[in-house]
Amino acid sequence: MLKEFKEFTLRGNVVDMAVGIIIGAAFGKIVTSFVNDILMPPVGLLLGNVDFSNLFINLSGQPYASLKEAQAAGAATINYGLFINTVLDFVIVAFVIFLFVRRISRMRREEEAPPAEPETKECPYCLSTIPIKATRCPHCTSELEAVGS
Repeated sequence: MLKEFKEFTLRGNVVDMAVGIIIGAAFGKIVTSFVNDILMPPVGLLLGNVDFSNLFINLSGQPYASLKEAQAAGAATINYGLFINTVLDFVIVAFVIFLFVRRISRMRREEEAPPAEPETKECPYCLSTIPIKATRCPHCTSELEAVGS
């Protein structure tokens, strides 16, 4: 059983999938940092100095100056600013994956180009290779059907 498990884990597909998951997790962290640290501060500035990570609805009835303060007090909150950041993370990741898959699909279509038309055929009498348009075999002089007839 251990040998089967080792064979399973060392198969190419499993290793490729593991590498993809690790790279995907790292990419997710990069996108989260991009949204939180680069994209949202200018957007918040344009919208009147809004800090999206600090937008919340307080359900406890007690006033809190920030989300951290409310969370430290254990207050019930709806953190819609963090939700907006998470939605932007998702949209950016989904768009990058879309571009990646689109490029791979395009490369596959280029690889799967239709095969070229044959330029030669085989004489049915002497089995020699002759031009596709030949009407007489140059080797055995047999008359052949013209292509397309």
